[in-house]
Amino acid sequence: MSTKDEFANHIVEQMLHNDKFSQWLGISIIKIAEGYSKISMMVRNEMLNGHGIAHGGIAFSLADSAFAFACNNRNVLSVSLDTSINFIKPTHTGDILFAEAKEIHNGKNTGLYHITITNQYNHVVALFKGTCYKTDRKVVNESV
Repeated sequence: MSTKDEFANHIVEQMLHNDKFSQWLGISIIKIAEGYSKISMMVRNEMLNGHGIAHGGIAFSLADSAFAFACNNRNVLSVSLDTSINFIKPTHTGDILFAEAKEIHNGKNTGLYHITITNQYNHVVALFKGTCYKTDRKVVNESV
């Protein structure tokens, strides 16, 4: 692992430590690299909608967390500017979801990320696109 990737991991660990919603989702970090993240979670009963399938906000939230971890892991505080999601397949209680965020563009003021959400069978269940705005602040104010 490169020093840049080690630093990216440190930033994401700090973010997750302070992110109560991602903790409630049960998110686990699989891999972090500069401009990249892969995370997972299990769908629980309390995440189901009235149709007995996972609420769309669950896949969106998982993807949004992957997006945040990828676009902030250079320690440049970045916020969501625009997001969209396409739901491909339903998910159910017990499904394991994976969100993989890949950086498409890393500009001076904005970044573009594509996040693919798959289930435990490697079926694509949703596609998410996020654009972030980079502020002039740091995510963590410590040196590693």
